[in-house]
Amino acid sequence: MTITAAMVKELRESTGAGMMDAKKALTETNGDMEAAVDWLRTKGLAKAAKKADRVAAEGLIGVAVSNGRGVAVEINSETDFVAKNADFQALVREVTKVALEVGETVEVVKAADLNGETVEQVITNAVARIGENMTFRRLHVLEGDTVVSYVHNAAADGLGKIGVLVALNGPADKAQEIGRQFAMHIAATSPLSLSEATLDPSVLERELAVQTAKALEENATSAKPKPEQVIHNNIIPGRMKKFLAENTLLGQAFVINPDLTVEQAAKDAGVEITGYARVAVGEGIEKEKEDFAAEVAKALKG
Repeated sequence: MTITAAMVKELRESTGAGMMDAKKALTETNGDMEAAVDWLRTKGLAKAAKKADRVAAEGLIGVAVSNGRGVAVEINSETDFVAKNADFQALVREVTKVALEVGETVEVVKAADLNGETVEQVITNAVARIGENMTFRRLHVLEGDTVVSYVHNAAADGLGKIGVLVALNGPADKAQEIGRQFAMHIAATSPLSLSEATLDPSVLERELAVQTAKALEENATSAKPKPEQVIHNNIIPGRMKKFLAENTLLGQAFVINPDLTVEQAAKDAGVEITGYARVAVGEGIEKEKEDFAAEVAKALKG
């Protein structure tokens, strides 16, 4: 497979690796981008790449909570100009309210009534009125004894670029108080799962493969190599433990008090975190990049 300059550039931007290292990684893996990331990590030349860092889209997340039920809605727009539009913000807020009442899936909410029309028709009307394509893309529903919400980079009350919901069991007053701190923590750290038990097994398998290859290679080139049983019984398990501590919510160091894990902080407060959702605008959407001048020129022509 031909390795293009664009592929090398993408790999460099996502991993921070040097140009020659990125090119070699792609060559060794026949252009497979994910395998190239793992190859670089095995060689100690890159950190784990987060796909979210390589995608973008505009729009807003709307969050709402009532009586132990919370929803986070994502509605996308083509440009950030529209995301700041009061009409668009009102649309997201109204759809979020409907979702809180009836939502289980995006399709159910689209078919629900909003001021005498279906939500889908209201969005279609907004597209015609505002002059830009919009997509009701995602809905997350979370339930628990107490559900707390938080919006990061808020554009208005309950609207922003990142929406977080946290479900907790325990005394409602304590759950509300510390629940918001947990929600802010989740917005900042973006954990992969609540705990090891809920982590996608394929993620663990991939990380184990990377850490095993990395540890064996480091040992092979070390001036004082360790016995292989030490590598498998101590070093690799230690690195996997660190990975879980950094990437599972309950295992992470609590940003408010890094001396405690989130799990311990919850226990100290007399509550239990039973679930969470973190929704960021544009996750998983590839957006064609263009420079700002070109974007403005396009808008003016339109």
